[in-house]
Amino acid sequence: MRNKTANKKKSMLLKSPIRDKNGGLATQNLVNQQALVRKVCIAIPTTGLLRVEWVMARYSCVIPVNWSNGDIYQYHRQDGPKNYVVADARNICVEFSISNNFEWTLFNDQDTLLPNDTFLKLGEYMREMKYPVVCGLYYCKGSTPEPLIFRGRGNGYYHKWKFGDKVEVDGIPMGCTLIHNSVLKAVYDESEVYSVPSQYGPVTVRRVFETPRNSWQDPETGKYNSQGGTEDIPWCDRVIRDKILVKAGWKEIAKKKYPFLCDTSIFCQHIDNNGVRYPGYGYRNYVQYKDSKLEKLEKQRKPFNVASTKGSQY
Repeated sequence: MRNKTANKKKSMLLKSPIRDKNGGLATQNLVNQQALVRKVCIAIPTTGLLRVEWVMARYSCVIPVNWSNGDIYQYHRQDGPKNYVVADARNICVEFSISNNFEWTLFNDQDTLLPNDTFLKLGEYMREMKYPVVCGLYYCKGSTPEPLIFRGRGNGYYHKWKFGDKVEVDGIPMGCTLIHNSVLKAVYDESEVYSVPSQYGPVTVRRVFETPRNSWQDPETGKYNSQGGTEDIPWCDRVIRDKILVKAGWKEIAKKKYPFLCDTSIFCQHIDNNGVRYPGYGYRNYVQYKDSKLEKLEKQRKPFNVASTKGSQY
């Protein structure tokens, strides 16, 4: 009889929450033995100087549900190379991401402010697996900022879009860009090996990204030519020219004339070392809105009339 009573009490304990001696819920310290899923490596090339606005934007990003999160702050040896030429810094990031078997690499430059829903939106692209290269929208630095979104070369920025559109393009910047590692690996396998210095000794990487810096004389015309710029557009050209998307297994995307995607709803801002943002507070002048209600209000807004201020007291 005593054994039956003991078994009954044991059964009730298993079905109800375990309580400690004081009546509160007891907890058990369990160690998660499951290995982290290496979904995306966030790579941050940096000079070592970060504006507080960038830090607040980066660490205010919402972490999607069921994401493991392993931020690495020892960035000298990990995935945030400091004081390198941008192309070399990106190549160090690619080396780290590929050698550690990540599925995606997200470049977030130190002068590009992420909106707080960036990871949520990029998480959708990682789940859907429809595009291997996706970037957010941001503008160049200058008195008249222009969007860094391109179709073709030498014809300026592409302007036939509205804010919130998902635009297929053939040229993108790298300040907020998600790339599937199959694409980076295909470029990596065809790139020359070289070494870059570090405080821990030379680091061996592949020339996945390269800053264009060429000069030559045309033998037919005798004209002297020079080429310069940033490493992002040449990388895009190489991916298309060398059929990297086909080699990486993205054959349907490779058929497109514009194989990269710019999600203009991921609206970032450029920021310089003085805290000036591009575009600034008057960004309505540069961003095209899809909201018809806002467009209607803008049309109804009466312009400021200088003549009407005569004789006014301030």
